[in-house]
Parts: sequence; structure tokens; C-alpha cells
Amino acid sequence: MSQNPLSPYHLLVATFIGLLGLQQALADGWREAVPDAQVVGSGEFSAYGFHIYDARLWAPGAVLGEDRPFALELVYQRTISRDTLVEASLDDLQRLGGEAVDAARLGAWQAEMERAFVDVEPGQRITGVYLPGVGGRLYVEGRAPYEVRDPLFARTFFGIWLDPRTQDPELRLQLLGGLRSPFEPGTAVVTGCCPVQP
Repeated sequence: MSQNPLSPYHLLVATFIGLLGLQQALADGWREAVPDAQVVGSGEFSAYGFHIYDARLWAPGAVLGEDRPFALELVYQRTISRDTLVEASLDDLQRLGGEAVDAARLGAWQAEMERAFVDVEPGQRITGVYLPGVGGRLYVEGRAPYEVRDPLFARTFFGIWLDPRTQDPELRLQLLGGLRSPFEPGTAVVTGCCPVQP
């Protein structure tokens, strides 16, 4: 009678290693959307003296353009609730979007972010990918990506970091690494591009 060389312990370890590999594959899946991704720039975001996250901007061949995908990677250093992230993002989206972002559109974006965002813990990596003419995709460690198919949302959302009107101009300059923003100054919002569905 042959004995199974894999004990329950070995099977458990193999399963755990497989799950870690799957989690890493899901987290790094954004690289398929941004071929030949290279770091453009990086920086640290702090508020009230607290280190909130480290950020890196990735682009194909480290070249930015509105018609080229790019990825913004955030590695959180603090615990922050999903609701706090959504609320802070809504404030920036409304500020940057101006008149193009009415209550219906803002409500639709809030619903999308509530589905896409998670409570974050120190060390957690979240990567957003700008998809020209399509929208944006969010990659959270251990989860399948979430896509928002709305170019206006994507331009405005990534404008939180890359628009000249950002609340952290120093981080913007660090992320851009001396390059020009993929969004022309003052055009982080395109009006009438994306009807809101009821």
C-alpha cells in the first residue's frame, strides 16, 4: 500500500503559498493594462504631521500622455475606513469637477467608489489605472479589479493627484518627475462626455 507523501500540514502550506501567489497576481494585475510600466515619480502624502501613504506614478516607458494608460500606486501607512476615503474623494471630485459634476453624477460616483474602495490597513497597496477613453480600474490586494467605465470620472479622480489644482502641489511635482501632466492645465474635466444613467 502506497503512502501519500503529502501530509495535511504540507497540503495546508501549499494551499497558503498558492493563495499568496494569487493575492500577489491580483495586486499586480494592473501591469497588463500598463505595458512596459516604469516609475515616473514618487512621493509621500502627509496630513497634520501624519504619514498617510506613499505614492508612485507608473507609465509605459515612463512617458505620460492623455492617450496612454498610467497607474497610480498608493501604499497606505495608516488605518483608514472606506467611508473616510469615499468622503475625501467626493470632496475633491466636486471641487475639481465644478459645474460638470452635478448632484446626480456625484451620487453615481459615490456609489462606484463605495463598491470599489475598502478599509485600508498599514502596508496595504492599492493601484488605480487610468484607461484613456474608457475610465479607470482599481486593483486592491487580494481582490479582483473593479472598473468604472466613465472617462470623466477617471480624469477627475486622477486629477486629485495630477491636476494643477491639487491640494498637494508638492506631491504632484514629485509624482510627475519633471514631466507634464497627462491632463492639460484646466482640462481635468470634460463636460458632456459621459451621461449619467438613472
